Amino acid sequence: MGHPSSLLGRLAEHVRDRPDATALVFGEERVSYAELDAMAGTALAGIDELGLPDGTTVAVHAAKTPRTIALLVACLRARLPILLPSAELGADMVSTLLRNADCGDMLAAETPAQTADHRVHKIDCAVSGATAGRSGARPATSDGAADGDSDGGVALLLTTSGSTGVPKIVPLTVGAVDRFTDWAIAHFGIGQPTAVLNYAPLNFDLCLLDIWATLKAGGTAVLVETDRSTNGRHLGDLVRANGIGVIQSVPMFFRLLNDSWDGEPYHSVGHVVLTGDKTSAKLLSELPRMFPAARIWNLYGCTETNDSLLHEIAPSAGGDLPVGRPLPGVDALVVDGDGNVLSGPATGELFVRTPFQTGGYLDPTGATANRFVHLEGGSRPYFRSGDLVRRDADGVFTLLGRDDFQVKVRGFRVNLEEIELIILEHDDVVEAAVIGIPDDIAGVRIHAVVRGRAPGAPNGLVLRDHCRRRLPRVAIPAAIQITQEPLPRTSTGKVDRQEIRRTVLNRS
Repeated sequence: MGHPSSLLGRLAEHVRDRPDATALVFGEERVSYAELDAMAGTALAGIDELGLPDGTTVAVHAAKTPRTIALLVACLRARLPILLPSAELGADMVSTLLRNADCGDMLAAETPAQTADHRVHKIDCAVSGATAGRSGARPATSDGAADGDSDGGVALLLTTSGSTGVPKIVPLTVGAVDRFTDWAIAHFGIGQPTAVLNYAPLNFDLCLLDIWATLKAGGTAVLVETDRSTNGRHLGDLVRANGIGVIQSVPMFFRLLNDSWDGEPYHSVGHVVLTGDKTSAKLLSELPRMFPAARIWNLYGCTETNDSLLHEIAPSAGGDLPVGRPLPGVDALVVDGDGNVLSGPATGELFVRTPFQTGGYLDPTGATANRFVHLEGGSRPYFRSGDLVRRDADGVFTLLGRDDFQVKVRGFRVNLEEIELIILEHDDVVEAAVIGIPDDIAGVRIHAVVRGRAPGAPNGLVLRDHCRRRLPRVAIPAAIQITQEPLPRTSTGKVDRQEIRRTVLNRS
């Protein structure tokens, strides 16, 4: 990959050359590049008043608004590493993350609902003529590099979903962010007229493309309001009203859009990017009709490594959906249970190393030693993804499931994700989660929680018959629980199977 260009430098160019171009859309609010610059200048003045030592890590309350994005730009200008805990986390969990990051202060453009025992500084981000040139107080063209640090030091500290405990903190350097955003801009053709939809929360790594690559390229990031994110009709209106060109999201977004679709294609969309979870065959078959002008991609990555593998989906795709080949500069290995690196066609755990990754967790528990390993030379470690993959003779990878989603029922290995996909193929099913419950006789008892499309649909017996016709007997759920309530989700939008498991166990 070529030398990355600076995010802050490119933003400064847009302010100089195209000040009135729209940078952000949020509901009825439209923010130009000049206004974003002025808001960041106001925020920078407020940060300076706090007198924080250089390089101090600060947390930013990740409420998704233009003011928060302006505050993040100000922190980058001030060279303050930014911890971004989810806005949905409880106050005690946020305080734990701040302690783990050695961070005593939270900055907020919007007032958090809870504050617990950490200090919260409300930072003004208003547009003001007195601060419109404030970016000059800190060189906006700087890449933020510390002395002797060619990768620019830490810019963002993202967090994992935390579905199995305290979220892990994932530091990303300025260089890692710039290398990724440069790749995304080039691959998806993001430029000055491009509108990109942002569905993910600000703390999620998808925002590196949705927001930061878009702003770096001079495009328009259209932010989906959190309280309207499950309204499929509203999402469709956003796509049409803003001429969205690129959509990257988890399958849940496309299910919501499809459920309320009026049959009129979304002609403006040139790229549809599926990521974060498996996509059902039923939903996949609808995408070419909804987006007839779009190239459709399956994009694989982890928070720790950012995007790693990419596959373009043919309109008539069927069978297992590959996650594709490594991105430029990415190394992907298949490793067996004994730690042997396999060559040629193989099945095993995916180890991956990318130009965009973290070097390890900022974590007092020492989890880095278990997940980041040095293999086959190079200064950058491989990340043990925990994902089982199959690599074919052409070097194309297919995701088989998580190693922790593989369970044994009466001695037979069963993939819980595959059962979920079968259930999701039923027309009356909106969401599904399949978990394994300890059982004295079978070893594991399979339990499915299903959200139906309407009261009484699907019928439990009909759904069981649907599974019986498509699954081996050992993989048919022992219990199918049908609900009309949305399934709980993690801060990254995935179904929270750990929370479902706790609820089921508490009831039994």
